[in-house]
Amino acid sequence: MSLAMAHWGDEKQGDQTMRHRQWGLVLVGICAVIGLTGCGGKQAEIKEDRLTVGRVQGEVKVGMSAAQVAELLGSPNIVTTDDKRREVWIYDKVSTDRVDTSSSSYAGLIILGANSSDRSSSQRQRTLTIIIKYDEEKKVRDFAYNSTQF
Repeated sequence: MSLAMAHWGDEKQGDQTMRHRQWGLVLVGICAVIGLTGCGGKQAEIKEDRLTVGRVQGEVKVGMSAAQVAELLGSPNIVTTDDKRREVWIYDKVSTDRVDTSSSSYAGLIILGANSSDRSSSQRQRTLTIIIKYDEEKKVRDFAYNSTQF
C-alpha cells in the first residue's frame, strides 16, 4: 500500500510540474504573439513638416495663386483682409523640442553595492510666422516671415 501511495504522490507531483510547464508555454506563446503583432503591423508614416523657412524662401513666389500656396503650405491659421479688402493669410507655428539625457555608473555595484545616475534636460522653443498678402485676383503680391529660436 505504501508503494502505491508513493507512486500516486509521484503522479500528483508530475501532474503539477506538467501543468506549470503548460502554463509557462502558454505565457511564452502569448508574449510571442503580442511581440510579433507589434512588429508585423503597418507603421505610421511621419509626414514631412510642410511649414518651414526653407520652403517659404525657396518655393513661395510673388504671382502664385492662393490654391498653389495652400497646396504648398497647407491651410493658414488665420485669414483676414487688409484695408482694401484683399486677403491676408497668416501661418503661425510654435514647436518645442525637449531632450532628456541620462547616464548611469554601476562600476562598484558588485563590490560596494553603489551606483550613480545623472539626469539632465534641455528644451528649445521655435516659432515661425508667415504672412502672405494677396492682390484682388488672389495672387501673392507680397510675403514675409519671421523665425525665432530660444
